[in-house]
Amino acid sequence: MGGVIVDCGVYAEGERRDLPKDPETVAQAIDDDHESFGWIGLHDPSDAEMARVQQLFDLHDLAVEDALQIHQRPKVERFGDMILVVLRTLWYVDEGDAVETGQVTAFIGQRYVVTVRHGEGGELATTRHQLEERASMLGHGPAAVLWAICDAIVDQYEVVAEQVEIDVDEIESSVFSPERTSDAERIYRLKREVLEMRRAIDPLREPMEEFAHGVAGLGPKASPFFRDVADHLSRVSDQTEAIDTLLQSALNAHLARVSVQQNDDMRKISAWVAIAAVPTMLAGIYGMNFDNMPELRWHYGYYAVLLLMAIVCSTMYRFFRKVGWL
Repeated sequence: MGGVIVDCGVYAEGERRDLPKDPETVAQAIDDDHESFGWIGLHDPSDAEMARVQQLFDLHDLAVEDALQIHQRPKVERFGDMILVVLRTLWYVDEGDAVETGQVTAFIGQRYVVTVRHGEGGELATTRHQLEERASMLGHGPAAVLWAICDAIVDQYEVVAEQVEIDVDEIESSVFSPERTSDAERIYRLKREVLEMRRAIDPLREPMEEFAHGVAGLGPKASPFFRDVADHLSRVSDQTEAIDTLLQSALNAHLARVSVQQNDDMRKISAWVAIAAVPTMLAGIYGMNFDNMPELRWHYGYYAVLLLMAIVCSTMYRFFRKVGWL
């Protein structure tokens, strides 16, 4: 289980205690010292590995089931004295204009925190180290850990939104450039990625607002910190909605431009067909096998017909150029 456990720590009065990094040690330490709390971080645990931690901290079966199943909808649920928080993590892969998703599930008890992470994104080691450097914050207990996790994940949402905005700017420049471009596929791909973002962001707005106004088990002193997270979440949610609107507008503009280009092409084709119809008609008439035709035996008749063709075609060409068809 060593590769599954990212880190284990026991904290008292804002300081980390120097103990072995295993779940049993954490569980025993918080039982012996009722002023401390433990934080266990797991990455892609198996059923057996999760069952080991469940037994130590008496985690609810349904909560554990949610933690083991990836692609859960973000949510907050209460199981007795424990709070279950499911968060979607996001990170951006620029090569494919792709927003990748993962999952972090946090079990928040009165004196323990268990985090279960799925996927490559949303690493919590940096969050843990930053929190350990702020003893005054860490002194608030499990509520501080939950705040730090939510804050780090929401901050990453903002980073992803900014990166997607750069791609949207590129698409807008391409759509309205003088050159002919094919942007529909990229726009559609980005719209799907924005949909993934909204699935991660929007369901969290209501739970974060509840945390911001105080939730039993987190303590009233945690509310101001969650208000900050809720504010950032609301901002990135509005930003994501604006990105989706811009992409839809860019798609409509692209389709309208393609339609205009097709109309221009049809006008050009029609103009050239009309010009080509004149010599075709004259050649067809004089190609008929009749004896009594005007100027049929005239010495200059061939040249006269060619001159007539040239005059009519050049006149039509100038006309179509004037009206913008060519």
